[in-house]
Amino acid sequence: MWRVPWTLAARAARGPRRPCTRQGSDSSAPRSGSTIFALSSGQGRCGIAVIRTSGPASSHALRSLTAPRDLPRPRYACLRLLSDPCSGEPLDRALVLWFPGPQSFTGEDCAEFHVHGGPAVVSGVLQALGRVPGLRPAEAGEFTRRAFAHGKLSLTEVEGLADLIHAETEAQRRQALRQLDGELGHLCRGWAETLTKPTAKCGSWKWHLEHIFGMPGADRGSAQEHT
Repeated sequence: MWRVPWTLAARAARGPRRPCTRQGSDSSAPRSGSTIFALSSGQGRCGIAVIRTSGPASSHALRSLTAPRDLPRPRYACLRLLSDPCSGEPLDRALVLWFPGPQSFTGEDCAEFHVHGGPAVVSGVLQALGRVPGLRPAEAGEFTRRAFAHGKLSLTEVEGLADLIHAETEAQRRQALRQLDGELGHLCRGWAETLTKPTAKCGSWKWHLEHIFGMPGADRGSAQEHT
């Protein structure tokens, strides 16, 4: 029977959303750009579930669910009552965190809601976020993709993060963590430097030959005649 709330959450995320603003919430229109939200801690019954947003409307979403309270201090956890932005019905008492960009995982404004992990609670918060103007459900891997696009993660670090999430053994965990810390990236940059130095020297010799003999692609015969 616990599958029903998760189905409702998925339908609420995909289906048409009715933006609404209750009294006391932030009525200012969100800035242009796409803001995403998703359950980050995985589905299932648990003690704590983490729901996060990323994008310019993250502050608007946080204010809408915690009105009339102001934004919490950046990167500090605060206990807030979450309420539905339409009806004002209480959803949960949760820890919320505010990460203004670019000091965040994605490089954008981000918010996190650490709610109780019951399916009904998670479903209610996801549906409430789906009714906030400017928000849409995140696609698979979109938070990481935005972090890569904003230079927060390199391509090898993105691969390391995926490997770390899927690691099942200690060896896999250690290898993925080394890659996430940039070990493979440093190795690749060393290889690139080793390969580009000889290439730069070859380019320099070609430039000198072209300017000495006044023609591109001077052959060896011409070079020997001029020496």
